[in-house]
Amino acid sequence: MPWEAWFTLILIAGVIVALLRNMAGPDTVLLAALAGIMTLSLFSADGLLPTPVEAIAGFGNESLITIGVLFVVAAGLTQTGATSRLTGALLGRPKHLVSAQLRMMLPVAGLSAFLNNTPIVAMFMPVVSDWCRKTGMSPSKLFIPLSYAAILGGTCTLIGTSTNLVVRGLVADARAHGDPAVFQDVQLSMFTITAVGLPATVIGIVYILIASPRLLPERRAATSDEEEARRYSFEMLVEKGSAVDGRSIEQAGLRHLPGGFLVAIERDGERIVAVGPEQVLRGEDRLIFVGVVESVVDLQKIRGLVPATNQVYKLSDPRPHRCLVEAVVSDRCPLVGKSIRAGRFRTVYDAAVIAVHRGGARLANQKIGDIVLKPGDTLMIETHPRFVEQQRNRSDFYLVSAVEDSKPIRHDRAWIALTILTAMVLGVTFTPLTLLNGALLAGGLMVLTKCITASDARSNIDWRILLAIGAAIGVGRALGQSQAAEHLASVLLDIVAPLGNYGALAGIYISAMLFNMMIGNIASAVLIFPIAVEVARTQEARFMPFAVAIMMASSASYATPISYPTNLMVYGAGGYRYSDYLRIGLPLNFIIMAVTIALAPWIWPF
Repeated sequence: MPWEAWFTLILIAGVIVALLRNMAGPDTVLLAALAGIMTLSLFSADGLLPTPVEAIAGFGNESLITIGVLFVVAAGLTQTGATSRLTGALLGRPKHLVSAQLRMMLPVAGLSAFLNNTPIVAMFMPVVSDWCRKTGMSPSKLFIPLSYAAILGGTCTLIGTSTNLVVRGLVADARAHGDPAVFQDVQLSMFTITAVGLPATVIGIVYILIASPRLLPERRAATSDEEEARRYSFEMLVEKGSAVDGRSIEQAGLRHLPGGFLVAIERDGERIVAVGPEQVLRGEDRLIFVGVVESVVDLQKIRGLVPATNQVYKLSDPRPHRCLVEAVVSDRCPLVGKSIRAGRFRTVYDAAVIAVHRGGARLANQKIGDIVLKPGDTLMIETHPRFVEQQRNRSDFYLVSAVEDSKPIRHDRAWIALTILTAMVLGVTFTPLTLLNGALLAGGLMVLTKCITASDARSNIDWRILLAIGAAIGVGRALGQSQAAEHLASVLLDIVAPLGNYGALAGIYISAMLFNMMIGNIASAVLIFPIAVEVARTQEARFMPFAVAIMMASSASYATPISYPTNLMVYGAGGYRYSDYLRIGLPLNFIIMAVTIALAPWIWPF
């Protein structure tokens, strides 16, 4: 092998070690590897390493840009409450991990069979994150199963993943320019791969349900005792004729709130205490809660509940442009000693107090407007984003900080967001519109119809994921261009080819699987395809089993976070390490391999 091949292999080994030891995030590690490739390419006389221009070409990759735009589409669905409408009844509130995983994986796999799996994961990520917070389940138990279910579902049809379409294109091109006899009876229609993909998906989901409780880590975000102790009293009003009017506490999702509880209901001047789950809500009910910051944010997002104070409707900024802010009252605040109403808090600060925390004291028996402010009171305020900057250096408050992810949900635009999503799906499925084109149109419409603001659209793009994917494409290109991939495949095939057609098929599958672990799914399919054609010709075997093996091996990517975009997407959200993917994903890789090698030659004989 040339020195460029050795260098690339050593570099990839270094990437794997760095990720295994959690030395840095995947974006940092892969960008460092890409920088090394670009630097050494200056000393490669034979062009066996990508030039700097070629190395960064991955950042213009259509799939990468599509993922970036789909973050905007997913954010539009989340900020309008459309995702909760789509998935709320489906996911429910399971009591056990296996039930939760099954409820999530079945619809994800089903949708991924007919839609590209990347937007499915992008859409479900905020839903699963919110679900974990409400059910108390660890995100690390659900995000890898989310990605794996999407990948498994994608193997069930031709359009489920871009890899399958790439292989079909390679077959068509090779049939036109190569030996037609090799491709006799090779037909890759919509449901051709379903005969292998569907059993593999069922077996894969069963494996995840059995193995994940033991093989996936239990990682949760750290919560300080101080944060747990900071409980607010706050009030919400049931809107008349809304989604929760006429529903019980249980049905409205107000029982077992994470970090909070319903203290009482005020109705027609009377107070109902010891509220049971069967209690039916009515319009104009005033609900009194005690809970942590997250409880306030969660209740703000429930359709049909609004802050009980009418001051929020008198603020100057439109509600979708506001956020929640925590502020600690100082002894120099001019409103100390006055009630929130008498001190005209809204007029003075252009902000509305919706919750108050005062040490260990319970304030749930007082209306918000009647609470007399004291130094040290922590206020939850609905206001404009400028409030933080305006008050940070003033003496009225000791501390001012914005609450993350606290913008009010635009429930009135949920149907618009769902219409845009439906139009995108139908357009991509039944017209020549590409996924990138459809996603760009959908993202633009989300902004134009005010489902999401332009600034929120930019801030919801996870640039770390995009940097990691773009750098991974560049590293994968180096593996192919340096001839390292070709040498690795040749060595492996020399070992298994003498074992006959099944051995050759296993060799192709293992080669594609290894490439996939190092350079990603599409690059793996492109690199192994010509080798598989040559093996089939040498073995005088039909190519159909090999085509299916390439599609399955290049799509079924579970053992590393860099082998498939959806694995990278959930890497940070689940708090994972590189070894987590190896532990649960490597056995799954071999399970899917066994299913493929057993079924493909049986359905399409050599």
